[in-house]
Amino acid sequence: MLYAILLALCFGILEGVTEWLPVSSTGHIILLRHFLPVTLDDDFFELFEVVIQLGAMSAVGVLFFSTLCPFLRGKNAEARRACLALWGKILVATLPAAIIGLLFDDLINSLLFNPLTVAVSLIAYGVLFLAIERRQALPRIHHVGDIGYADALKIGAFQVLSLIPGTSRSGATILGGLLLGISRPVSALFSFFLGLPTMAGAGVLKVTKFFLSGGRLAPTEWLILGVGTLTAFLVSLAALRFLTDFVRRHTFFAFGVYRILLGIAVLLTLIF
Repeated sequence: MLYAILLALCFGILEGVTEWLPVSSTGHIILLRHFLPVTLDDDFFELFEVVIQLGAMSAVGVLFFSTLCPFLRGKNAEARRACLALWGKILVATLPAAIIGLLFDDLINSLLFNPLTVAVSLIAYGVLFLAIERRQALPRIHHVGDIGYADALKIGAFQVLSLIPGTSRSGATILGGLLLGISRPVSALFSFFLGLPTMAGAGVLKVTKFFLSGGRLAPTEWLILGVGTLTAFLVSLAALRFLTDFVRRHTFFAFGVYRILLGIAVLLTLIF
């Protein structure tokens, strides 16, 4: 039991750190599972991975509540309209991945959810980050409210790529934003916001499938879920603050290098 709680803490910390950074939480989970034996049932662990993402997602709602809540006391009519427009763009950006995910979720999991795919994706998108940062193009959008519906839909199309394990949801959407001429801080911020409906939808889908297929949770499993989810939430608060501050002063070059090194590490786990 104690070991299971420690596992929940470790994976919660890992999820909280890597979900928002463009480095692929899946790649890190594969590495941790390689070096840290998981004694949990496979079906339960698959559910656990999704539920702790919901904990990470909740941190966005807490940190950016004033930005995302249109009915907050003190907001005038113009601010409410801007907030509702932002939600409209978030939902538009969610559509491509939601449609493809619903249609092909099982197929993607069966064909692509493996360490080799993760390693190749990590390296490929790491190279893309390096190439984009070397281009040094001047951004045309410096405020999240200036993102148009067409831009939001294009970012949503990039998010479809994150259905491939190892790509990183935040990595794909941030890359899309940079390619569209959106500044680094705004690309990261919109990526955070886009994670809310995306992760909530994926979580509801996985949880529903689990229970409809006859899955049941023991009291100890509920405890493990609670520990992992709370840990992911608390660590996400710190990770979001870090990345928000980091991208104001630095490029994503370091993350590109890190992705390549992590991809090589995943490849090595296949060999050894």
